[in-house]
Amino acid sequence: MARLLGTRTITEGRLDETAPGASVAARAFEVLLDQILTFRLKPHELISEKAMSEALGVSRTPVREALARLAGLGLIDIYPQRGSMVAPLRIADLEKSQFLREALEVGLIKRAVESPRRADLLAVLKGELAVQETFASIADDRRFFKSDELFHQHIASHAGFPGIWADISAAKLHMDRFRFLSFPRLDSVSVVLGQHRRIVDALEQADAFAAEEAMRTHLRRIFEVLEIVQERYPYYFEANGSVSPLSAGSIQA
Repeated sequence: MARLLGTRTITEGRLDETAPGASVAARAFEVLLDQILTFRLKPHELISEKAMSEALGVSRTPVREALARLAGLGLIDIYPQRGSMVAPLRIADLEKSQFLREALEVGLIKRAVESPRRADLLAVLKGELAVQETFASIADDRRFFKSDELFHQHIASHAGFPGIWADISAAKLHMDRFRFLSFPRLDSVSVVLGQHRRIVDALEQADAFAAEEAMRTHLRRIFEVLEIVQERYPYYFEANGSVSPLSAGSIQA
């Protein structure tokens, strides 16, 4: 059953509406995005513009703009006479998100193998692996996850496209949402760490084919735990025959 979002959900504090409008809307977007990706705003949860604007201490305009942007990303659904609702998990969204990320990162690891900066990248990645081994040994999953992100970001940077990480981050939003549920509760830190090591080994050997295959295997890991996620959190997924949402331009109060 859908629940109405109240002020209890927002914990980041009130925003400064004296800042330029775009900045306030951008901050509202970031707050809501984080709430959705970390399931503090749960799938099927109704969102009240009024309650949200009161919680953030801003007018309804930047909140409406933030919701429209989230709807455009498929993270918010808009229904006639019902308003805004956090989108349920959809397998199609995951598949598209993973496909885009894989296409980008497999291309990047190939470029990294061929890059004149390969030795520099290897040093950075080996340092990140050591950090991950430490976090894994002390079960610090939060910092391991952040190091995982840095691992991939380093590859993008050293492959000659430092600005491409923003595109990857946008592409993998839905993948990140599924991953929050699976890692580390339903996934294995040791498996992820082993996959990272294989990527680094292939890079060190300048084996582009092995590096690409290691990256594909790593980025397809989410599908290996997907069934477990569905069994554990069935109420987060889209039910068959659900009502189709409106376009992003039809947000209601």
